[in-house]
Amino acid sequence: MKSIRHVIGGVETDSADGGTFEDVDPYTQEAYATVALGGAREADEAVKAARKAFDDGPWPRMSFEERGKLLHRLADLMDEHTDELALADTRDMGKPITAAKSKDVPRSALNFRFFADHARLSESQHLPSATGHHTYVQHAPAGVVAAIAPWNYPLMLETWKVAPALAWGNTVVLKPAEDTPHSAYLLAKLALEAGIPDGVFNVVHGFGPGSAGEALTVNPAVDRITFTGESGTGKAIARAASANLTPVSFELGGKGCNLVFDDADLDSAVQWAVEAAFGNAGQVCLAGSRLYVQQGVHDEFVERFAQAATALRLGDPKDPATRMGPLASEEHYRKVTGYLDGEATGHAKVLGGGAAPGWFVRPAIVLDPPAHSPVLREEIFGPVVTVTPFATEDEAVKLANDTPYGLSAMLFTENLHRAHRVAGSLNSGNVWVNCFFVRDLRAPFGGFGASGIGREGGAHSKEFFTEARTVTMRIATA
Repeated sequence: MKSIRHVIGGVETDSADGGTFEDVDPYTQEAYATVALGGAREADEAVKAARKAFDDGPWPRMSFEERGKLLHRLADLMDEHTDELALADTRDMGKPITAAKSKDVPRSALNFRFFADHARLSESQHLPSATGHHTYVQHAPAGVVAAIAPWNYPLMLETWKVAPALAWGNTVVLKPAEDTPHSAYLLAKLALEAGIPDGVFNVVHGFGPGSAGEALTVNPAVDRITFTGESGTGKAIARAASANLTPVSFELGGKGCNLVFDDADLDSAVQWAVEAAFGNAGQVCLAGSRLYVQQGVHDEFVERFAQAATALRLGDPKDPATRMGPLASEEHYRKVTGYLDGEATGHAKVLGGGAAPGWFVRPAIVLDPPAHSPVLREEIFGPVVTVTPFATEDEAVKLANDTPYGLSAMLFTENLHRAHRVAGSLNSGNVWVNCFFVRDLRAPFGGFGASGIGREGGAHSKEFFTEARTVTMRIATA
């Protein structure tokens, strides 16, 4: 059995009480590692280490060039350890190894390279005045950042938080999801190997309520909290953070829409719809889980979409040929399969779907469920998609916006005017036209409504992870 430990103040450590929990491989359904079970004590120790590294250490006082060299070195080490990092996420949550190697690890390394360079090249305001004064703005690191990451893209979303925080001179305590602790532990060890000073990047394992996660959110020495996860958990963290007026950045749940108009390129629309609905076994906050298809192409689209979904190969996620692995945990498996019963679907017709041996769920397509049905209203986070026909553009927009969430949307059309018109009418923080999941790291990322608070990416990460300081100098001598 592997041993996954905390990394606090540059030292690998067990919990003070010796507590551990098991890291279960969702494919074998067997534990393959033991994980140090942290609580309030370990969380507080990690915050103290991060506080000391920020207040007394060199990290926030380094130049952008100095920090950038170390972050680029960390990215290089991640590239060198691609197989190990990819396998960690595959064994933790069932992600197909091909996707982990070709997408997740390279993108995670890119996060460090991008934010290191973006911080170094970022501009600030200089405001000369005719009154004999000169005003300029400094962006000082905010301090200690608590980063709480989800289990569906463990390494990628951990680095999305850690990289900009470090690039701007903050120190970090990362709590990975309890189901996916391995890659965070490996990342912390690589950070130390890269030369990042002790205490700058700490990792504490544990659970949320009553455990390490909650302890981080109530600690007054934490200056920023960044969280990706379920909307209800976000509300609980917001309540805890409010006691200390700690700024928060939340990327929460989603119930993404996908609009296919009758002039769409159906080959492309089907291909992207399959990826958006069933990629990562549907365990994606951006998933296109509500499909709306114009009546003129509805039947043909559904037939082709169902055929493509059925052709997806389920199997051992460590097999390079596997397209869909199991769901990440038994608890999540039970949640997802619960949405396929008659009450949840409103007794609508279901194509495919159903449980397979292990924690697998076959792709499920629910045809035209009632507007009030849970399968259409609630975030499922699994390979379940609804398909609803629509007649007009106005109807499509109305259906798309009929949700408390607003994280992601797609639309497929060859009409340029319609593309711009509809994209500008969707209540969504991210809209893809004739594509999906294409990201420019300079652009804001976040959601409307129940999908989150704030934006991250590029200058938006800069604003969150820094404190703006205005300096005004008198330069006139008379």
